[in-house]
Amino acid sequence: MQHHRARLRLVSLTIAGFALVAAACGSDSSSSPATEKPSDTTTAQSNTPETTAGDTTVPDTTASADLPDTITIGYQNVPNGDLVVKHDKLLETAFGDSVKVEWKLFDSGGSVNEAVVAGAVDIGLVGSSPASRGISTGIEYQIPWIFDVIGKAEALVVKGDSGITSLADLKGKTIATPFASTSHYSLLAALDDAGIAESDVNIIDAEPDAIYAAWQQGDIDGAYVWNPNLAKLVDDGGKVLITSEDLAKKGKTTYDLAIVTNDFASKYPGAVQTWIEQQNAAVQKIKTDPDAAAESVAAELNITPEEAKQQLSELIFLEASEQIGPDYLGGGLAANLFAAAQFNLELGKIESIKEEADYQAAVVTTFAAAVK
Repeated sequence: MQHHRARLRLVSLTIAGFALVAAACGSDSSSSPATEKPSDTTTAQSNTPETTAGDTTVPDTTASADLPDTITIGYQNVPNGDLVVKHDKLLETAFGDSVKVEWKLFDSGGSVNEAVVAGAVDIGLVGSSPASRGISTGIEYQIPWIFDVIGKAEALVVKGDSGITSLADLKGKTIATPFASTSHYSLLAALDDAGIAESDVNIIDAEPDAIYAAWQQGDIDGAYVWNPNLAKLVDDGGKVLITSEDLAKKGKTTYDLAIVTNDFASKYPGAVQTWIEQQNAAVQKIKTDPDAAAESVAAELNITPEEAKQQLSELIFLEASEQIGPDYLGGGLAANLFAAAQFNLELGKIESIKEEADYQAAVVTTFAAAVK
């Protein structure tokens, strides 16, 4: 195991230039800009009530307040409701056209954390492990929404001809995963549960698209990664060794979460509320009209609707009324984030953690509770 965060080097790819995901989460601030993709821009308008982190009071969504000139959303190519909202232009329909909505594509939650520190996004998608790291290192954001509970959509997949048939066979093998992501967390949890030392496995840092390229070139033996790249590896002869659904049964549940900067939520809570309501509408579409939802996701990921439908089925989606319960935003999620922080601390992935109350304060039911 390489104890420094070395980038995966390929003949046809130059990975070394990427900002290190884990480095951004190892301190309370960052002076380097986040790695991001070109943005898509649309426009919107909204009314805004007020809320603060940790507040569970239902906001008055009829109150008027100043609107932001721009809402910048950091999204990832994860097959969930966020892509439905983007593709179907639900925000544009809900808001009108007086506020610009800018979508910025990121490779991982670690990169979104960097962007928040740099002041480059207002709302974003991160996995639960990056969220836990972000809170632990003092990033000023709150969690008002659960995009999905990760199930089979993230997994450890190995090459069919690698000779790997169990976790014990990973010793001496090269396994790629995006550092500081939920996949990285799950890989370490799987090794820990199997009694395998992290140092016995050559774990290297690579973003999902780079993982697929490395796989094709034979530079890695396996990877812990999420869809759609997970599906690509399986289609290319990969064999799933363990999934995040399996680890959830062992108490290591992971999530894709929405983060909103405290500053934006305080200034423009009505805009956040409208965003949450469109996310809820997307979840309802996934549940009631999965074929139509799959078409939207397929268009964003450049895959077939059938592939998108399969990938959507590997995640668990919760409506707002379900999210505010004690198992999720109402308590369970904060406990999960604190436990993840403790786990990362024990493994030496972060230098310190906050009090449990800080994780509880960062998870808010305010907006989900106000969804009608």
